This record gives sequence, C-alpha cells and structure tokens, in this order.
Amino acid sequence: MLVPIEWLKDYTDVNVGTDEFCERMIMSGSNIETAEEFGNSYEKVVVGLVLEKEKHPDADKLSVCRVDAGQDEPLQIVCGAPNIEKGMKVPVALHGSRIPGPLHGQPRQEGGVRIKKGKLRGVESYGMICSCGELGFDDKVVPIACRDGIWPLPEDAAVGEDITEAMGLRNTVVDFEITPNRPDCLCMTGMAREAAATFGTEIKYPDTECEEAGNTKTEDHISVEIKDPDLCRRYTARVVTDVKIGQSPWWLQKRLMYAGMRPINNIVDITNFVMLEYGNPIHAFDIRQLEDSRIIVERAAAGEKFTTLDEVERTLTADMLLIRDGKKGVAIAGVMGGLNSEIVDDTETILIESANFDPDSIRLTSKKLGLRTEASSRFEKGIDPNLCEAAADRVCRLIEILGAGKTARGRVDVYPAPVSPWTVDVRPARVNHVLGTDLSADTMCGYFTALEMKAEKAGDIIKATPPTLRLDLIKEVDFIEEVARMYGYDKMPVTLPRDSSEASMGRGEMLRRTARDSLCAMGADEILTYSFVSPRDEDRIHLDEDSWERDHVVLMNPLGEENSVMRTLLMPAMLETLGRNYSRNIAAARLFEIGNVFMKDIADPEGLPAEQDSLSIGMYGGGCNFFTLKGMVTELFRKMGIPDIDFEPETEHGTFHPGRCARIIINGDAGRFPNGGRCEAGIMGEVHPDVAEEYGIGARCCCCEILFSAVCGMAQTGIRYTPLPRYPSTSRDIALLIDEDIAVGDIEKAIKEAAGTMLEKVALFDIYRGEQVDKGKKSAAFTLTYRDNEKTLTDKDADKVNGRVLDALKEKFDAVLREV
Repeated sequence: MLVPIEWLKDYTDVNVGTDEFCERMIMSGSNIETAEEFGNSYEKVVVGLVLEKEKHPDADKLSVCRVDAGQDEPLQIVCGAPNIEKGMKVPVALHGSRIPGPLHGQPRQEGGVRIKKGKLRGVESYGMICSCGELGFDDKVVPIACRDGIWPLPEDAAVGEDITEAMGLRNTVVDFEITPNRPDCLCMTGMAREAAATFGTEIKYPDTECEEAGNTKTEDHISVEIKDPDLCRRYTARVVTDVKIGQSPWWLQKRLMYAGMRPINNIVDITNFVMLEYGNPIHAFDIRQLEDSRIIVERAAAGEKFTTLDEVERTLTADMLLIRDGKKGVAIAGVMGGLNSEIVDDTETILIESANFDPDSIRLTSKKLGLRTEASSRFEKGIDPNLCEAAADRVCRLIEILGAGKTARGRVDVYPAPVSPWTVDVRPARVNHVLGTDLSADTMCGYFTALEMKAEKAGDIIKATPPTLRLDLIKEVDFIEEVARMYGYDKMPVTLPRDSSEASMGRGEMLRRTARDSLCAMGADEILTYSFVSPRDEDRIHLDEDSWERDHVVLMNPLGEENSVMRTLLMPAMLETLGRNYSRNIAAARLFEIGNVFMKDIADPEGLPAEQDSLSIGMYGGGCNFFTLKGMVTELFRKMGIPDIDFEPETEHGTFHPGRCARIIINGDAGRFPNGGRCEAGIMGEVHPDVAEEYGIGARCCCCEILFSAVCGMAQTGIRYTPLPRYPSTSRDIALLIDEDIAVGDIEKAIKEAAGTMLEKVALFDIYRGEQVDKGKKSAAFTLTYRDNEKTLTDKDADKVNGRVLDALKEKFDAVLREV
C-alpha cells in the first residue's frame, strides 16, 4: 500500500520527519517496506510557455519551439513530442539541468541525466521540453492524456517557477506491507487511523455531504435487486446527471500518481481516488447502456460469455457473481466492469455502484479468470459493508466539487442483512499476564478509544466494541494484540521462555518427523484415524481367513460393533478415507498416516497387547500408479538412511491387483541384523478393483502398509561426508536385449556386482518394446558411470570393466547388446 505523506496529512496532522514517522509506525505494528523521497532529483527544471511552434526544416517529426522559461529572452528548443502546441505550459530542463530520466528509452542512470545545449539535425536547442517519464514518473502512472508526449502543465502554473515548487512534487511515499488480516488498512483513511492512534492526533474524515442539485431522484433512474444475498451483502447506487467528462485537476492526478495509479479522466479518477481513500472499490456505469433501468445481482449461467473492459471475452461459471441490467451482464461483480457499459466521452448520466461482495467468491472468480484487479485484491480480503454508503456519497461529492455533474436526490440501498457492531469482553488481568506488563484498565481503555473503539469498564472486565470495519477483532486475544502494539513492542519486557518439559526429542520421534516432512514434501497430506475399528475390516480388504491380522485385541466395553476391536493394520482406515474423499468429488488425493497398531502378545495372549508403529500411504487420481507409490517409498527410505531396498513381486495378496504388488525388503548390515541383514518392511501395490469398489473408489488406487518400527530400527540417521572427487568420471551407455520377465532391478544388482568399486552410478534411462525387438523380449538401456579415486580413468580401463559387466550379464541373464 503506497501512502503519500502529503495525502495522509489531509486526514491527520503528522508533523514529524520521515525517519521518526516510519520508526513509530513500525513499533505500533505497521510494517514498512520502503520510504522514498520525491522532488529532490530536479535541478534547473522550470515552467515554460510555448510562444511559437514551427516545423523542423530537416525532420518531419521534430518541431522548433520558442519557449518563455523566465529567462532574459525566449529559448529555442527542438522537441519531438506530437502533442506540443503553441500556448501550452510545459516543463523545461534548461542548459546544465539534471532530471531523473530515463532519456529517449535508455535505462535510468544513477544520479540522473544532465541536459546540455546542442544541435538536433542542424538546429540549435537550448534545453529540453520534458515528458512525465523523463521527469522520473513510472510509465504505469503517467496520465493517459500525455502518455505518449509532453506533459502539459496547468494554465495557472507560473512561468519560470521551479517545477518542484510549481507542481508540488516534493513528497514522501511510504510503502506499507498490509497483512491479510488488516484489509481496513488498504486505504488512506485506514492508515490515517493508524497514524492518529500512534501519534495521538485527531482524524478528519472526508467530506461526504452532497448538494444533490439534480432535478431527479436516484430511484427514477434505476432499481436494484439482489438475487444472491449470500454473495452480495449490500448494493448502494447513486446517480449523477449532467456529467462532463474531462481531465482531473492536478491535485487529484498527483495523489493518484504517487499512490501508483494512472489518471484517466475525472470520473474514473474520482472512483479510483475514493477506492484508495476508503478501501471500498467503486464502479461507474453509463446509465444509457443499462437496459430496462435495472440492476440485478445474481450468479452467472454456466458457460456464459462476457467481455470485460480490457476487451477480453471471458467464459463464466455458475459460481461467479454477475451484475446484470434487464437483459445482459454489465460487470463481473467485484472484479471488472463490462465493455458494454463503460464511461465514454459523451456520457451524460452515470450510475455509481458501491457494493460489498463475499470475499471467497471474489477470490475464486479472480483466480479462475486469471484476472486480478485493484478491486478484486481488496474484496477478496474482506470489506466492511457499512462503508458502501459513505463511499458512494464521497464519489458524488467530489464530482460536485470538480463541477463534473449534479447528484440526483437520494440513493437506492439494498442491504439484506445489516452488520451491527459486536462487543467482546477483555480481561485486563489476562492482558497483563499474556504481555508481561502492568497496565491499568484505564490505560487499556485509552488505547481502545484511540483506535476508535467503544470501551467501558464493567467490574474486572472491559467491554470493547470495535468499529465494524475491524474484521480482525473477534476474540479477546485480538484485543490483547492491540494493547501490545499501542503500548509499543519496543517497551515489552524481555524474558526467557518458560519450559516445564525436561524431556528431549527421542530417536523415534525424530524419525517420525523425518518421515512426515518427507511425505509432505512429496505432496501427501497426513490423516489421523481411530484405533478402534470393526472386526470386518479385514473382510473388506479381502485378507485370507488365516491371516494373523485377523487376530484382534477385543475391547471389553466398546462403543459399538464398528469400534469393538483394536486395529492391526492402517490400510482399511486409509482406504475408507480415500473413499470418502472420492465420494465428495475430490479429483485426486495423496494421504499418509503414522500410527500404532495392536497385536496380541504371543507369550501372554490375555495380557496387554504389543504396540508397534505402522505407516500407510494411499493415493488415487492425478495419474498415480504403482510406480508413483514406489518412488515415494524409495525416497522415504533414502531420507531415513536406508538406500538399499528391493521390491519383490507378490501375487497372492488379496488386497492388491495381481502382478501389481510387491513386498518391500530392506537390505541391511548382515553383521547387525538377522537373516543376513534382510528385513521385510511392508507390502505395497495397486488396490484390487473389487477392494476399491468395496470402498466406493472408482479410480486407480494405490496403497501400502509399512512396519515403521522395523524401519526405524534399521534407519541410519548419521550423515557421512566424502571429499569431492579429484579425478574425472567417464560413462558408457548400454542397451540390453533381455527376456520380458527379467526385472530391471536384478540387472542393476548384477551390474553393481560385476563392476566392483569402480562403478559410481548406474541409471536406467529407457525401456523399449517394438518392431526392432523380438516378441517376448525388451530393451533396457542404462548409463554406467565409472570413476577411479586414485587416478584418471582411461578409456581402456573403463572398457575393461564394461566388458566384465557385459560378460556377467550374458552369463546370468543371456543379455546381449542391442544392435539396432
């Protein structure tokens, strides 16, 4: 939010330096990005009057002007602007002057540009007539009337006067970072309220008292109907007649330019000015284009076409809100008006729309259309509906002040559910306890009053009633924050945090967090399900009758049959959750759960059950398949320091699709773990269609169950560092013809065994089945990277190892190099 200090002073007296202003505003909770000083970069730039204009003798696009710049005699200046005319007052950079630039499309230079007299196509020029851009204004804020030419100055500008003083260009613009919970600060009056509370000054609100000199009433011109009050909370309409479209006065243009907006014409400028002033977007319609003299606010029809002011035809959906007249759409509510009702040069009567729309609706509409505007960026954060009337009146008043039209009497105001102020109980003792302060209730009431709240003491509490524009003040803790920032964060006592816990994070919890962080990073969301389950869960996932997972721990006092046993697997609950998401039209889901499973103690079946951690991952949609899940499992194990795992095919598991199921095997240290270091860690695969149908999942679905306790027992959490290699590597690509039923993983193992320590990396990059490959065969292509840590590896050395690898593959798999 760009806040010109000169404009801010229209509402409150802030007579401090820039540094003090910024420091105190920051300490009261208003974060500042930058504070930029304007008007200090001009030297010898004055107001000039064009006395004569002649065509350049040797250039069709240049003019030779005689300009009175307040010097002893008029100056001859060559100018290339198409809009230069005799009698125009213009900015003139004299010989030896300095302007910010950029000049003639060149990049802006540090310290600005020096202007010197010289010759242009043989004609002497004693200075330069400047455009807005050459005087340092960004192209996006240059008034549209002079965007492609010289800057015409007001007629009352004094010839020869320094441009900074004549045009009031000396200004400070502070860029505030407005947090999403403070939409009330996205306007000048909002920041004025913050400044007044911070500096203890009075706030002066804009003049909204309209003269209503029009001969008609607003209701004579327009009627308003809100058909979807859930999306449009208020619609206020006023009408202005006898409109005269023209340029805005300089004071209005200047405020818009320093606030980052381009002046267009007086009506558009006034609506933008009021939006920046109140934070409530305004839209103006040419009332001639509104058929049947009606405004209807309702949802668009699915697929409806609408052309916005930027001349782009857009396709609307049924959840978007549209402003219609009696027959057609005229604006996308809260986002942009329509090309069919824009203000044009001959517009005579306008409708002023000051409305309030549901923020979620505007946010979704803006996102779907890819259309973000100043209006939508404000509406999507939430705006107080009670601002509508004042904003509409302010627009009409400014039109009257500028002599640009006459306001019709009254207004049409449809407000189905008015928002009333709310009161929150604030306990001073609680405030002091949270902040570590010792403030009195009167002091807190003073802070609340300075922020324009009503505050009354009632025994041991303060009844605080914020203005309805403070949408962020809902709970007691919100008011505690207000006390903190008004007291001053720099005054808050510094204390060490209290920690009553003596326990530190154990290895198991650390590994849980590693797993959670890894899975979340891969796009999965964590779920939490009940440990009490139904004894029929194993039937639903088609487990064998003699499966050990059916031997449940039975509860003595269950809540019901569906919660009568302790779970032995996480998969049934995972599939049920996936099914619930699918039934609610969620296109894709990727979920995981880490939780306890419960098994009877073999030594004491009647005693307490044994608890183990288990991990389940489930997904559907988004193009997921067996290999998506395999990739996630591989990366998870790698993050936990277990890079060596195998996936052994499994065809007998009832839960999974035959041929799309695998056992997960960890290859650990044979010296540390039994069974030669191999450990079955879980099972994974594509869920059998019958099982998916059981849970109402109509898409390809994958799931796994991993013994997380076993994984944690084999995890290597230490980090090993190796020096960067001193010698270069070399690589060989091989394409092998192998039988279709040979697993690529087996090929990779054989390559590693045959190559020995010289092999640094093996990577599969292609699987091919086609015309050049015999039926029952496939081509698997690998890149083998070799490196010798003791010397530079020669081609002869690499070929020798590569030959050994090919011989081993030929012997073990009858694999041969593919020739074509």
